[in-house]
Amino acid sequence: MSVEIRDPRLAAVVGPEGAFERIATGCLFTEGPLWHPRDQYLLWSDMPGDHLRRWSAQDGVTTFRKPCNMSNGLAWDRQGRLLACEHASSQVTRTEADGRITPLATHYQGKQLNSPNDIVCAADGGIYFSDPPYGRAEYYGVKRDQELSFQGVYRVGADPQSPILLADDFDRPNGLCFSPDGRRLFVNDTARQHIRVFDVRADGAISGGRVWAETVGEGPGAPDGMKLDSAGHVYCCGPGGIHVFTPEARCLGVIHVPEYTANMAWGDADYRSLYVTASTSVYRLRVLVPGLPAL
Repeated sequence: MSVEIRDPRLAAVVGPEGAFERIATGCLFTEGPLWHPRDQYLLWSDMPGDHLRRWSAQDGVTTFRKPCNMSNGLAWDRQGRLLACEHASSQVTRTEADGRITPLATHYQGKQLNSPNDIVCAADGGIYFSDPPYGRAEYYGVKRDQELSFQGVYRVGADPQSPILLADDFDRPNGLCFSPDGRRLFVNDTARQHIRVFDVRADGAISGGRVWAETVGEGPGAPDGMKLDSAGHVYCCGPGGIHVFTPEARCLGVIHVPEYTANMAWGDADYRSLYVTASTSVYRLRVLVPGLPAL
């Protein structure tokens, strides 16, 4: 592992320089990693391959779903059901216990969503997602014109055709995650190269939205997947790899990943493994400060 150290405190968070373990390769573009805490397996999306894969230490790499409507971001709801952002269908879906797929968000004010990208479930069960237009481009989705005139962040509502618009002043909203206490929502903007933070109100709405941090550095990459650890450190994709920020928005450094990095997820029984989706491969990196469970 190669690390750009910007603050010596990084060593106490990430640990001494360890090695990335490649657990899968041969994909077209990996995204949406998600760990299942009870059954100890990892899911991830390969959007151009239209393939949702599964990995476990026991079974290795297997197919979870193919085709998968070119799924991107994945999450569990509070009942342990799979939530998926689908590029090809421009919708958010939930997989029921019997395998049926239920649309949760499809349109806004009569117009099809752009292409739901990343997704997170709040402690109260509220489902939040970002909606940039990446899934309307060739390779990463199905090429077609955008119906909405903006790129928003939403919360799922009672009607799939009426998600609740929370913010519409992004260029390319992408990764999002809650603070450990659930009172703040972090959302990054790929095009503007920064992370914003919102206050979460009791009714699930958000307010504020100031720029919290910028991802500054050399090398390929931009804000994309984003996760918090148990101490409140923010891990966010950015130039050169994965940027690690303190809860006060100080960048401790950048973890350089062997391939262009899109997303990450905490996993293993102790949540000290960072599973990274990076272009054609999925990597695992052991760190010192545990992450947060996705369920």
